[in-house]
Amino acid sequence: MAKFCVLGPERFFPKQDLIPELRKGPDPLKISMTVTIKTAAEQEKMRVAGRLAADVLDMIGEHVRAGVTTAELDVLCHRYITEVQHATPAPLNYRGFPKSICTSVNHVVCHGIPGERRLKSGDALNIDITVIKDGFHGDTSRMFLVGKPSVRAQRLAQVAFDGMWLGINELAAGKRLGDVGEAIQNHVEKNRCSIVREYCGHGIGRGFHEDPQVLHYGTRGTGLELKAGMTLTVEPMVNAGKRDVKLLPDGWTVVTKDHSLSAQWEHTVLITENGYEVLTLGADER
Repeated sequence: MAKFCVLGPERFFPKQDLIPELRKGPDPLKISMTVTIKTAAEQEKMRVAGRLAADVLDMIGEHVRAGVTTAELDVLCHRYITEVQHATPAPLNYRGFPKSICTSVNHVVCHGIPGERRLKSGDALNIDITVIKDGFHGDTSRMFLVGKPSVRAQRLAQVAFDGMWLGINELAAGKRLGDVGEAIQNHVEKNRCSIVREYCGHGIGRGFHEDPQVLHYGTRGTGLELKAGMTLTVEPMVNAGKRDVKLLPDGWTVVTKDHSLSAQWEHTVLITENGYEVLTLGADER
């Protein structure tokens, strides 16, 4: 689940009423980051949580088809997480979010709330899963193309997928977050798509959304220096049209202003001395 960016290279400031922690909190100009370094034992718990989150996506894939509702997908995921994995779906009741997963269809950028909408052939669906196991979070999302997708939807999903991996491949102790952002931004914009800037990746561990903020755009050589033991998400939201988004009245669903398609993939990643370890790979990728 993407985090609302408080600060970034463009010094974007959200409205106070959009971020609960800022309503009575400090001036965002004075917010400092506290990044946790996970111990070996904590890293192992992150591996377990990440693997469980990926397993949910592996399970739900065969159920994504024309005619199913996103609410039905939510129920299947909830039961699998709670009854099979004996874990907790992190989104449920998180700051009032009413469901166990996020389902973002077509022009929905992120945080779509499962409901009675039936999927139809050609829909592009992102399913975002976060599982809590033994106090640690695993966060991941994938695109699912329903039935016969359009060429545009296929291309956009591929651009977002490749952009995520280009960003991940920049991760290593001693590198900087700007390296990740620039790699993603260059690829996406080269392909005449745009990066959403109001929402970003984030640190993760005992907390759902920890520091640092992981922007999906930026300048190489700038930003926080990465250290072994950090865990974070890389999850670029890529639009086929302009990057501008708006929040719907439900307070959660984010959509493209121009109604263009949006796509997103996400992994939770551990920074190591020699590079990185992706904690949310599917069974066929491990």
